[in-house]
Amino acid sequence: MPSERGYLIYDDTVVDKNFSSKIEAVRRQWSGNAHRVIKGIGVFTCIYVNPETDQFWAIDYRIYNPDVDGRDKNDHVKDMLKNVIEHKKLPFWAVLMDTWYASLPLMRMIECYGKIYYCPIRKNRLVDESDGVEEYKTVEALSWSEKDLKEGKLIHLNKFPKGHRVKLFRLTVLPNRTDYIATNDLSQDSADATKDECAVRWKIEQLHRELKQVTGIEKCQCRKERIQRNHIGCAMLVWAALKKLAYKTGKTIYQLKQGLLDNYMVKELAKPSIQFTFA
Repeated sequence: MPSERGYLIYDDTVVDKNFSSKIEAVRRQWSGNAHRVIKGIGVFTCIYVNPETDQFWAIDYRIYNPDVDGRDKNDHVKDMLKNVIEHKKLPFWAVLMDTWYASLPLMRMIECYGKIYYCPIRKNRLVDESDGVEEYKTVEALSWSEKDLKEGKLIHLNKFPKGHRVKLFRLTVLPNRTDYIATNDLSQDSADATKDECAVRWKIEQLHRELKQVTGIEKCQCRKERIQRNHIGCAMLVWAALKKLAYKTGKTIYQLKQGLLDNYMVKELAKPSIQFTFA
C-alpha cells in the first residue's frame, strides 16, 4: 500500500552484453557492478518504497539509448518523476538518487513539486557557505566543525538561484570513503538521521541484483532491439509477480525460485519423465 511517507528511488543498471557484437541498443557504458566500462543495455529504474511496511515495488523503467532518442540520464528520470506525480498520483515525500542525478534541473524540478530530495554530490562541486563574501570552493575544501558534522551546514550550490540554500552533510561511509549529501530539507539537523534516509536507497540495488540473478534479464542474445526491449519488459513482470508472492508468503524471491526447482527434482526423481534403459 502507498504511504504519505513513501520514497521514490531512481538509479540505473547495465544489462551485461559484453560478449555481443551485433545486438542493437548495446553501447559501451560504466557498470557499477563490474566497476569498469562494459558493453550492455542501460536500464533506468524507479522504485516506490513504503517505509512503514519495509516493502518496495518497481513502478517504472526506461531503456537508455541516446543514439536513437537523444535522451540523457536526467531526461529519463524527469520523465519518470513526472509520470509518478501527474499520472500514477502516488503519495510520497522524498526522492533518493545517486550522484549522477544531482543536477540543477532535476533538483529544481523536485523542489517545484514540493518534494524533498537526498542525494550525494561530487566532492569537486562548487559551493558557497559565506553568502557571497568568499569565492566558490569545492565541497572537499570546506571546513567542518564538530557541530557541522553533527547537524550539517547551509550552503549555496553554484548556478542555483541567488539566495537558494540547501543543507549539506558530510558522512563517513567507510574508512576510505566520505559522502557529501545535499538535501532541501532545511529542518534536517542530524547526520545520523540523514544517513538513515540515504540507506533506504539501497533497496534499488536489491531490485537490480534480483533481476539479474532470478529473472534471466541478461540472458537474451537476440539481435533486434525490439526483442531485447520485450525481454527486459518480461523480466520486470516476472520480478513483480515473484515479489508479490514473496511478500504474501513471507519468503524471499530466491527461496521461491529454488522451491520450484526443488519440487521439480522431487517429482522427477520419484517418476522420471525420461526413462533410461541400462544394458
